[in-house]
Amino acid sequence: MECYRSRTFLTLILVVHQRTIRIRTLPDAANALLTHWDERDGEEYVIAVKECLDAISGESTTEHARAAFIRAAEEAGMGVITLVSPIHTSTRDERTAA
Repeated sequence: MECYRSRTFLTLILVVHQRTIRIRTLPDAANALLTHWDERDGEEYVIAVKECLDAISGESTTEHARAAFIRAAEEAGMGVITLVSPIHTSTRDERTAA
């Protein structure tokens, strides 16, 4: 399944209780939401769980799930380290056209 390949999910590092958790795939993100969150009643948390599950089942995109995960982490006061901007990642054609 495409969603299990790390190239479809840009890796994140979640900082929880002074330890880091590497999130490489949609299942990693869903697992982190279900096992590492202290506050499970936030609006962004609920959206992130739904987006991750929808993306795993093919009803949403990896990008939407990743963005929702980042918003949920920020809502919960967790640190998130990203190596690529969650807002826009340019393609090679866009970079060479500039």
